[in-house]
Amino acid sequence: MYIRRSIVLWNLASSLQRGGEGTYIRRSIVLWNLASSLTKLSGLHTDGFSSADILSKVKSMVGNSDTHLTRVLFCGPHFPASHNYTREYLQKYPFVQVDDVPLDDVPNVIEKYHMCVVKTMKLDSNVLSRATQMKLVMQYGVGVEGIDINAATKYGIKVARIPGDVTGNAASCAEMAIYLMMGLLRKQVFILGFGNIGIDLAKRLRAFGVKVIATKRSWGSYSQDSCQTNVHGDLVDEKGGHEDIHKFASNADIIVCCLSLNRQTAGIVNKTFISSMRKGALLVNIARGGLLDYEAVLNHLKSGHLGGLGIDVAWTEPFDPDDPILKFKNVIITPHVAGVTEHSYRFMAKVVGDVSLQLHAGASLTGIEFVN
Repeated sequence: MYIRRSIVLWNLASSLQRGGEGTYIRRSIVLWNLASSLTKLSGLHTDGFSSADILSKVKSMVGNSDTHLTRVLFCGPHFPASHNYTREYLQKYPFVQVDDVPLDDVPNVIEKYHMCVVKTMKLDSNVLSRATQMKLVMQYGVGVEGIDINAATKYGIKVARIPGDVTGNAASCAEMAIYLMMGLLRKQVFILGFGNIGIDLAKRLRAFGVKVIATKRSWGSYSQDSCQTNVHGDLVDEKGGHEDIHKFASNADIIVCCLSLNRQTAGIVNKTFISSMRKGALLVNIARGGLLDYEAVLNHLKSGHLGGLGIDVAWTEPFDPDDPILKFKNVIITPHVAGVTEHSYRFMAKVVGDVSLQLHAGASLTGIEFVN
């Protein structure tokens, strides 16, 4: 009885398969799984076909496509253009499956996926331990602070981000920083963290005739060629290291945070840092909310020492609209949209799509920056 049902399902799978490799292939896989379940329930042999024979035929008919799918997981519903654009880019490649899953469901399904785009998800050791098929965890952008990189390395999972200098992300973040500064632009700007965003910001600030000072942990990777313009020359008037941040803060009218968030930089803009700033100086954060010590910012706004705050990122997101910091008239906040442009999201979708195709083919992964 069950064998006959399996044969019916196999025939139906055959019909669906003839419809093409795209939409119907996954239905065939489902039917094959159903056939598998039914035949396992029966030890009967009919017309010379054992249950194993039927499974073999069904498996052959659908081309064993299930085992050759590369599954890409997007975590959570936020920034829907990320997974929608990636699906659009990969629509001609039915062997790459792109799913977006609610954040609470990720731990329960992550074992099924080979590649994960975290977005706002926090992937700790517990979640990563369940990702038994995972090859790559990456960010739809540059921030990987939500990923336990040590745990990923332990489980043999590569972690990567998309370089902001090629997607337009750094440029749009730099423009957002200028937007936040426009109302009270002064004469000297301190760029705390001179990476891709810092470089693009300095290029744009030159048009305002300001003096640019900047710090970077290591200027060994600083290319004079990449930071030169034919009109303005060197983009940075004074360069310093981490040990110079308080001195530079005391000399700047505006400080712009462009650092990556990690153990070394978390809370770097603290009470000591803000106290070293000029009274009335402005603070702009275009990177990550965790770079700023919340209590230090709030207290210095209350005292009037901090002249103004412009942030595109917050300590928790979404940020509480009733938070005391938002009561100050000299505070401007935007909802983490600096890097959200049509251009950057289309480009990042292409990067994610290309990487998933490389992963499927077993080729070297290019176009991303590994952090482990």
